[in-house]
Amino acid sequence: MKNKISYILASGSPRRKEILTRIGIPFELMVSEISEDHEERVPDRIVSELSRRKALAVADLCGDMEGAVLVIGADTLVALDGVVLGKPVDRADSERMIRMLSGKAHQVYTGVTMVLLPQKEIRTFWERTDVHVKELSEEEIRSYVDSGEGDDKAGAYAIQGAFGAYISAFAGDYDNVVGFPAQRFLREKEVFLNEFGL
Repeated sequence: MKNKISYILASGSPRRKEILTRIGIPFELMVSEISEDHEERVPDRIVSELSRRKALAVADLCGDMEGAVLVIGADTLVALDGVVLGKPVDRADSERMIRMLSGKAHQVYTGVTMVLLPQKEIRTFWERTDVHVKELSEEEIRSYVDSGEGDDKAGAYAIQGAFGAYISAFAGDYDNVVGFPAQRFLREKEVFLNEFGL
């Protein structure tokens, strides 16, 4: 019988909470308060760095917890032709992003960092999914932005919501686009914990 592990999700994202719950990971929630300023320009490095910061910030708050604890941090971004699209700052920014994505393929990157306590061992990985968006009319763009669905999301859209109707194809992990690469996480977690007999 393997030792019991406590899981902590270092994120306030409802989508990540839903995914972890769906795959049967019982967890506590501790939102990390970190600066998301960075010097990186390469998408996979950005999400790797930010997920690591989030996980380590929460791990530092968990020093008095008993037993094995796995802290999980994640960060997701959208990139188009090398340009990173973060969360929109206002309506005009949302329209600009959706217009940029219209009729093109873009990439969604999620970085995940696991910090195992009390050892404070760290494992980071990232996943990429290619997403193709159909050509949108100006009316469709305005209507979608009006819905407010993409207001707090990277790239100004949610694939799991109404915007899903505008996705013509994708290659890779669907959950990664939602915000957490569930199947890759389960594989990486098993290998990581096995290294420590957990």
